[in-house]
Amino acid sequence: MNEPLSSTWFTVAPHWQWYIVFYFFIGGLAGGCYFIATLIDMLGRPADRPLARLGYYVAFPAVLLSGLLLTLDLTRPLRFWHMLVERNTGEPMFKAWSPMSVGSWALVVFGLFSFIAFLGALAEEDRVRWPALHRFRWPVFLGVRPPSVTGTILAVLGGIAGLFIAGYTGVLLAVTNRPIWSDTPLLGLLFVVSAASTSAALMMLLAHRYRWSMPGIRGLLRMDTWVLVLELLVVIAVLVSLGPVARAWLSIWGVLLLVVVAGGIVAPLVMSWRHLRLRELDVAASAVLVLIGGFLIRVVVIFASETI
Repeated sequence: MNEPLSSTWFTVAPHWQWYIVFYFFIGGLAGGCYFIATLIDMLGRPADRPLARLGYYVAFPAVLLSGLLLTLDLTRPLRFWHMLVERNTGEPMFKAWSPMSVGSWALVVFGLFSFIAFLGALAEEDRVRWPALHRFRWPVFLGVRPPSVTGTILAVLGGIAGLFIAGYTGVLLAVTNRPIWSDTPLLGLLFVVSAASTSAALMMLLAHRYRWSMPGIRGLLRMDTWVLVLELLVVIAVLVSLGPVARAWLSIWGVLLLVVVAGGIVAPLVMSWRHLRLRELDVAASAVLVLIGGFLIRVVVIFASETI
């Protein structure tokens, strides 16, 4: 069967492997968890601050792992610093026209914001657990989270950087001149929405693992439900926007896409709507399905184009 061709000239497939798949997924979790944590800090109740701390605890290690995965995928990993520094002059190198350069610097900037928030979360938890010692151990970091003015500014700027990281990977695909990737402008939106749903699911799963029953978890569950609805609509919009190129998914990758939609989006929605009470088993099962679906949707998008 002849493959449907893109309306644009396309290049040889980059042959991305699992390092990039995990980079896309974990980078989305980093940006999404940070953004959700800032929302909880700025709009949530004081009792929900431990849930926000959890988001920061996820974001910083996740962005470190993302950078490591991106580096390992390079042909010569030890030369990753060439993306940031001019080799001959030692000066910072930023190419606004290069998606790779923009993405590398965005990862560094977001890493800085997530590191500061990570330290702020540790400082606050230290103050809660050992109030007699907190002024000697972490005093300088207690003001780097909302509601302080400095903390609010950092949260807003870091949240923007987190959203950029979550959606940047989809934009990166769109500029590679490959079938599917270059034939829809919606991959960035799809990856942002997917990052939001998987991040909320991960935070709920970890919170219930530690037996936290704060009101914020209910709000997070409601948010994830509506984000899943939006994700389903975006997936449909992506397929419609592809036009004839969508026939590329009349393959094993299309079957996997159906599994993702049914098991990673529709099933969690049904579970959340059927049960009015917040039951731990339901939340955990739904969160696991959302995480698996979020990972597989990146697998489908990447490898479906790679095989053409």
